[in-house]
Amino acid sequence: MRALAVVTGGLLLVGGTVLLVVADQQRVEALDEARAAVVQAEEQLDATRAENYRLAERLTALRATIAEQDAQLEDTTGFLE
Repeated sequence: MRALAVVTGGLLLVGGTVLLVVADQQRVEALDEARAAVVQAEEQLDATRAENYRLAERLTALRATIAEQDAQLEDTTGFLE
């Protein structure tokens, strides 16, 4: 009976160790996937930010042109031409 208890305890110990190793591997894989997702999100954010800056520069130039054209339209005396 004692031998059966020792064998059962040993099997439970080995089984528990295997479960811990598998769970740790899954945790490491999940962390790696999360890190990859964060890196991808940061790269996408940087690309979007660069595009927004480019569009903001274009918008500023267009607003300056519009302001210039508005000034010409409002000049009823013809001095600005």
